[in-house]
Amino acid sequence: MLIENEFAVGQPIEKVWRFFDDVPKVAACLPGAELTEDLGEEAYEGRVSVHMGPVSLKFGGTAKIASRDDAAKRIVVDAAGADEKGRGQASMTVTATLTSAGGVTRVHVTQDLQVSGAAAQYGRGMIADVTSVLMRDFAANLQNGIDRAERGEEVTGAAPARGFSIGLQATLMALRRVFRRFFLPYPA
Repeated sequence: MLIENEFAVGQPIEKVWRFFDDVPKVAACLPGAELTEDLGEEAYEGRVSVHMGPVSLKFGGTAKIASRDDAAKRIVVDAAGADEKGRGQASMTVTATLTSAGGVTRVHVTQDLQVSGAAAQYGRGMIADVTSVLMRDFAANLQNGIDRAERGEEVTGAAPARGFSIGLQATLMALRRVFRRFFLPYPA
């Protein structure tokens, strides 16, 4: 399934792109993500955990930078992992493209996600909604991480992706979609 998100970072594109060169700092901005080992040659081992109320998904696996285009400000990461309880697998190719918009950097993220097992039962809509919530939090953490790095402070890990609020926000997004589909008038 293809999921697309876009967000803005209130920093010039060159500064954001330099931050993207430091994969551990970028990973620290993603809620629920943790790099556990640098495997060399731009490959990493790590974990991703998402908790939505009673549902807990924990994947362990690897991520590798497949390509980096400095001129186009585009980075492609291939990641694959398995649920730590053996309930499924996931793989994805993430492409992030940065563009300048008057002193602000727009970040367009495309995720080509393949999920099997327990995680697949939630369906495309719920997975896309949870991803949107996580990308919103990632954007805020990325802005904060760049600000901290600029002040010479350590960029620490983001808060875990957990809790009732992620599930609630994703549910509200789904309800808005249903409301628009069934209750708003169709164009003539």
